[in-house]
Amino acid sequence: MEKKDKYTAQKKWQEKAGLKSYTFKAYTTISEAFKEACQKNGVSQASVLSAFMVEYAKAAGVETKEEK
Repeated sequence: MEKKDKYTAQKKWQEKAGLKSYTFKAYTTISEAFKEACQKNGVSQASVLSAFMVEYAKAAGVETKEEK
């Protein structure tokens, strides 16, 4: 029997749900200020970045598809 990665089920669910992980580099001063601002406003960093990506795409004339 093949040994499964402990994240196999999670990866499968994320793919089915249409989620994609992003990794990028940013200056520490920027990322710390962003983290602090999100905490101060009681929102997650992921939700702010996702909202920005949607608005940026709309401004460029690209509509996002509705997720399930």
